[in-house]
Amino acid sequence: MKPIRTAICSFGMSGKVFHAPFLHVLPGFELYAVWERSKQLAAASYPYIRSVSTYEELLADDTIELVVVNTPNYTHFEYTKIALEAGKHVLVEKPFTATEGEAQTLAALAAEKGKVLALYHNRRWDSDFKTVQQVLQQGVLGDVVEVSIHFDRYKVELSPKQHKEVPQPGTGVLYDLGSHLIDQALVLFGMPQRVFADIRTVRPISKVDDYFEVLLYYPTLRVRLHSSYLVREAGAGFILHGSKGSFLKSRTDVQETALTEGQLPTGENWGTEPQSESGLLHTERDGVVVRETVETLQGNYAGLYEGVWQAIRNGASVPVSAEDGIAIIRIIEAAHRSNREGRVVDL
Repeated sequence: MKPIRTAICSFGMSGKVFHAPFLHVLPGFELYAVWERSKQLAAASYPYIRSVSTYEELLADDTIELVVVNTPNYTHFEYTKIALEAGKHVLVEKPFTATEGEAQTLAALAAEKGKVLALYHNRRWDSDFKTVQQVLQQGVLGDVVEVSIHFDRYKVELSPKQHKEVPQPGTGVLYDLGSHLIDQALVLFGMPQRVFADIRTVRPISKVDDYFEVLLYYPTLRVRLHSSYLVREAGAGFILHGSKGSFLKSRTDVQETALTEGQLPTGENWGTEPQSESGLLHTERDGVVVRETVETLQGNYAGLYEGVWQAIRNGASVPVSAEDGIAIIRIIEAAHRSNREGRVVDL
């Protein structure tokens, strides 16, 4: 297994919590360099890492194969484009870009250069989402007719990351947490036919949207996506209703908390939720009504990186592709249009 020499574009929260730990422990990768504009902080955790002060210096290193673009949303298009033009494979944080046009441009450029362009939608590897997938695949709910997916928080204060709180392309909770929810809906059910959205700012001090309700229309199914920063007591993260029964699951993947506390993603118990967070299945089997708990599957964001390794080294399908990202941004733009015009928008 030849490790992929990798550089990350920032050692802020995402670099320190979501990327560097996996690049450090996975044998398929070599955490080699980081772009640090002023403070050199990465070496305190990874003494071997090379710190560069400019993006040009990072891209000029021919030994670097993969660049992780984990910078503010409005920079994703520019930095990804420059990296692809420099002959690098790219893993770009969500949201992919601010517009569908930008996403299409990057997809075409990656194809032209023959480079892997992958999106970091790690929530596909959350324990709660994987459990929902399994329940749907087992068919125990019958014909699913209604689904609600929530990602709620209680954050009265503004984010210390000022770029998240300034109105500009790609900001707001729909681009941020909404990207995850839309991606999960697309993985489970594919592209919807229409979309309706209510997007608001509910915190008096906020200048960007911090609440949304998005309704995705399928022929026989409705999927409701919701997020708000004023939810102190969150309900179930996933609610599914079908012709045979229902399934409820809390949004309680433990990986982000563990990574924030400085734990490395190793060991057989990594990504294991407590038994108390098991899902609730209320359905019918062979004419008998059952109401039982469903043990949560293990989560592991390493699965995304392992998929990127397979794509680069073996030509496998990209785990989260540019086409996936294009669909997400198309829905986000349609949702904003729906909110402005107060109507259902066809996709």
